[in-house]
Amino acid sequence: MIKIPKQTNYVNMLLLHGGMGFLGYLFRPSVKFIFLGALLYFVFVTIKNGNKNHEVLQAGAYIIGFEVFSRMTGGVGFSYEFAKYAVSGFLLLGMFYRGFNVSSWPYVLFIFFLLPSIMVTAIYIDYNTTFLSTVTFNLTGPACLGISALYCYDRKIVWGNYQSILKAALFPIVAMTVYLYFYTPDIRDVVTGTQSNFEASGGFGPNQVATVLGLGMFILFTRLFLFKNKIIQFIDISLIGLMAYRAFVTFSRGGVIVALVCAAIFLALYFKHSSSKERVLVITKTGVVIGVCILTWIITSLFTSGLIDKRYANQDALGREKADVSTGRQRLIEGELEAFKENPFFGIGVGRSKEIHQQRLNIKSTTHNEVSRMLSEHGLLGVIALLILLITPIIFRLRDRSNLYLFSFLAFWFLTINHSSMRIAAPAFIYGLSVLSISNEKKEDTLIHRE
Repeated sequence: MIKIPKQTNYVNMLLLHGGMGFLGYLFRPSVKFIFLGALLYFVFVTIKNGNKNHEVLQAGAYIIGFEVFSRMTGGVGFSYEFAKYAVSGFLLLGMFYRGFNVSSWPYVLFIFFLLPSIMVTAIYIDYNTTFLSTVTFNLTGPACLGISALYCYDRKIVWGNYQSILKAALFPIVAMTVYLYFYTPDIRDVVTGTQSNFEASGGFGPNQVATVLGLGMFILFTRLFLFKNKIIQFIDISLIGLMAYRAFVTFSRGGVIVALVCAAIFLALYFKHSSSKERVLVITKTGVVIGVCILTWIITSLFTSGLIDKRYANQDALGREKADVSTGRQRLIEGELEAFKENPFFGIGVGRSKEIHQQRLNIKSTTHNEVSRMLSEHGLLGVIALLILLITPIIFRLRDRSNLYLFSFLAFWFLTINHSSMRIAAPAFIYGLSVLSISNEKKEDTLIHRE
């Protein structure tokens, strides 16, 4: 993986990205230049090294960690979907140097099954809708996932490199967290109800912010069991608390719940394969994290005058239970399932769900549910495509149990696309990381007492 100068360790990288977050608060356009600079750096080292150490994976991880921070500060100026294009571009560059595993052919089929619905869209699209933008907006996420899976499936990577990839995703999330604290230092000034809070989310989509913060919390949680340095562990636990608070105050529940599920899956698998002595430490560390999260929740409850408790209890600001826990998305999902029944073979066409919702329900919105959208827009081919994504990693697991993160990352992908669709590149790239084959070579060098 990319060699970082010896004097620049984990703590220094955290401080550097914390400084980026503060600089972004002082001068928002700086984030754009930092992001572009990072991309150029990754392009340079990938070409220089010929992707010898899978530098493109570290680049992809950094991009998904940076994407939401970039969007909330003005983006890179080219395209809202720039991160998906960038991740796909880096992985295609990686395949140019190192190819892909022949056994990843199911993901070639996955991409192929997405194509027929483009023709359906071309035939039936509303004349007020731009064909090219509709297709690209709705297919960049699935295409990014397919390319990520193609590159990663059964590709051998050493344990230390895998951890470097996760750290690459973590660092820009730290920068975003610092930015959020400066953007709204006093949550009491902006919280007035139990709806998702944009002001507490850096002025951006709470759902996406909570999703990325949840990913950061999960990465930090797993590090507690893989790195032995007590100072590093203290820093990581502190960061979990800081990220948890900002995730709570977005009032978007999806990202927080997904992080909890992923952590529980990882913990169960790690505990199962631990010795009796290690299990004592696992229980102790888990108890500390739970304690930190409970304390963070209490602080959040105090600062929000109890509104966060009502949000997770599905109540409004007056304490009345809301009729629909899905915040209105159930009707849209039902509409998409109905569209699937009416057009079972090739679906209604890429991107036409929003058009159908407006025509039938007079609702100009989307479900943010990739599963129901795949069914309605791609028909039976969408069903097959989803089955490929679900079954292929399970088959991979039956013969290769090296990836401790497989089920956690598979859960992150599936749960995220059910509440946030594929609006960001994270679930697509994380899915790819779940099907990497991890070698234990140099593992002892990774479980060190310093970083």
